[in-house]
Amino acid sequence: MEEFEKSISFDGRDIRLKVGLFAPQAGGAVLIQSEDTAVLVAATRATAREGIDFLPLLVDYEERMYAAGRIPGGFLRREGRPPEKATLISRLIDRPLRPLFPSWLRDDIQVVATTVSMDERVPPDVLAVTGASIAVLLAKIPFNGPMAAVRVGLVGDDFIINPTYKEVEEGDLDLVVAGSPEGIIMVEAGANQLPEQDMIEAIDFGYEAVRDLIQAQRELMKELGIEQVMEEPPVVDTTLENFIRERATGPVKEILGRFEKDKNVRDAALDQVKESIATEIAQLPEEDPVKVAASANEKALDNVFKDVTKKLMRRQVIEDNVRVDGRKLDEVRPISCRVGVLPRRVHGSGLFNRGQTQVLSAVTLGTPGEAQELDDLHPDEEKRYLHHYNMPPYSVGETKPMRSPGRREIGHGALAERALVPVLPRKEDFPYVIRVVSEVLSSNGSTSMGSVSGSTLALMDAGVPITKPVSGAAMGLIKEGDEVRVLTDIQGIEDFLGDMDFKVAGTDTGITALQLDMKINGLPIEIIAQAINQAKPARLHILSKMLETISKPRSEMSPYAPRLLTIKIDPEMIGMIIGPGGKTIKGITEETGAKIDIEDDGTVTISSIDGESAKRARAIIQGMTRKLNAGDVYAGRVTRIIPIGAFVEFLPGKEGMIHISQLADYRVGKVEDEVSVGDEVIVKVREIDSRGRINLTRLGIHPDEAAAARQAAAIN
Repeated sequence: MEEFEKSISFDGRDIRLKVGLFAPQAGGAVLIQSEDTAVLVAATRATAREGIDFLPLLVDYEERMYAAGRIPGGFLRREGRPPEKATLISRLIDRPLRPLFPSWLRDDIQVVATTVSMDERVPPDVLAVTGASIAVLLAKIPFNGPMAAVRVGLVGDDFIINPTYKEVEEGDLDLVVAGSPEGIIMVEAGANQLPEQDMIEAIDFGYEAVRDLIQAQRELMKELGIEQVMEEPPVVDTTLENFIRERATGPVKEILGRFEKDKNVRDAALDQVKESIATEIAQLPEEDPVKVAASANEKALDNVFKDVTKKLMRRQVIEDNVRVDGRKLDEVRPISCRVGVLPRRVHGSGLFNRGQTQVLSAVTLGTPGEAQELDDLHPDEEKRYLHHYNMPPYSVGETKPMRSPGRREIGHGALAERALVPVLPRKEDFPYVIRVVSEVLSSNGSTSMGSVSGSTLALMDAGVPITKPVSGAAMGLIKEGDEVRVLTDIQGIEDFLGDMDFKVAGTDTGITALQLDMKINGLPIEIIAQAINQAKPARLHILSKMLETISKPRSEMSPYAPRLLTIKIDPEMIGMIIGPGGKTIKGITEETGAKIDIEDDGTVTISSIDGESAKRARAIIQGMTRKLNAGDVYAGRVTRIIPIGAFVEFLPGKEGMIHISQLADYRVGKVEDEVSVGDEVIVKVREIDSRGRINLTRLGIHPDEAAAARQAAAIN
């Protein structure tokens, strides 16, 4: 392909596309650039593998530190395991891309997006999403696109398209909208308690820009002379399919009509029907067409049975407005909550149950030095709120090897984290690093929103002064032709066999996080708005149940949580506190047992389980950094004696010398005649010489000054 460039301008921003220059052996490749941020996206298709009955799509987002003119940290000095942000962007690309491939496609498809240049203004993620669509079209892979994504920010009262990092940070909204020609297909948002109507307007505003990018892709393909590929689905022998449908339809319909609330009971009944059909197939003669087809496709029974269950479940919702567990469309499953369920060494805990979904969240409070350092291309250098999500196999009654967190676990943890960040206290008011771990103990739909609610309970139990409690609900969708049903608080089967998973989290004031994933080609804004509005009473209902358990954050933290004291010092004194090779700060830590963290702006945070240890360390640092004036009077203690005088510690960590001539108003023969090591003495600052040495005296001190000094020393 010859080199070709195209520029797209909208809302005052330019996006430049370059094809034909990079990755000539990839199926399709594009360099998509805005200002100095550039992402190279390549898509490649390989021949289907034997026995694959799903779409093996692999989407990878890669960050290269050279993109920002940096060398990676660590021992190897090269990129290794992708940082969490890269994993989340991989998911952001995958989620709107995957539903647009034909359901029958089984070829291996890989999309790789690599940020090759990065400035501090333009985030690369939405560029990568749009670039993935272009690369797939260039690779001539069957695809119901084009697809594009934009970010929407809110600065003041105005929505803006593709805001800079700074505009996102200063605004009240960080929204990514992805769409196809059919409508909105993916939403990801964090917000500062934004009202529902404002969020709906923001999504609609973003989709208008998405349509412009979709049109630009169509123009690009036309200018390149490339037609969008729409292959015919393979012809399938329906003999086996019809056999299974005839035997499964009646029993499955009867089971779904029982309105069984326990998914394990329902699943067991469905498995029994499936086993019965498998037994019948096994008893057929070897030459029977049904058995021949079954032998050629071992997964046919599972796939057809799933399809029968899906159609009957959906028909029940559309025709009868009733769900498989007997609930109304807008009904939330039973809620129960507990706090303080773990032994007291855990700083805070909450147990949230909604139907058969159960999440245990635990809070750990740490010191500022325990913040997570970030080594990626994005502006943030650290995180002080960490939310981690775990879903062990026993939560769904299965057994499988336990591995490190996958993309799903990382994504769910990030969503719950985003939902709670807007209500966390300011660092200045609550300098702790906060880690929440959500353990999914039982799963039947919407564990991420269960994590939001459970973590809110745990944070309040830990005494974290959140500004408002947060709850979440997951909304689903059944769409058959023009018939649409929005479902509140979806369970597993409705997520698995439905068309939408729309998670909405927020306070009683507004939305803090959204995440929408589709299994169809897109939805109009009217249905999105219906889902958002229908989620509000569900969220408030869940929130009321939570507040019945704990109505506000506890006034006292766990006795095992570190006690933090924060003081501010002159940044020029940081070196004095640290000392040569860290000697001074290590000495304070060894003496008091407290941990000390110092920031570049002079903020000193002192932590200790024992509050008295923290106070002692604070007193030492305050003493060391206190600005002295000639004439100040202090109560001190003699620390050592030399022939010409005595050294006195008059403030923690602050020492001066009384010359022998200043010990008394008469001639002193020997220092030991007046003072001994350990004696308490009242001293006055006589002078601070050019080298910073402090000279003290016992002369000229008024009795009232001495009394005040003794009182101040007793208080400290």
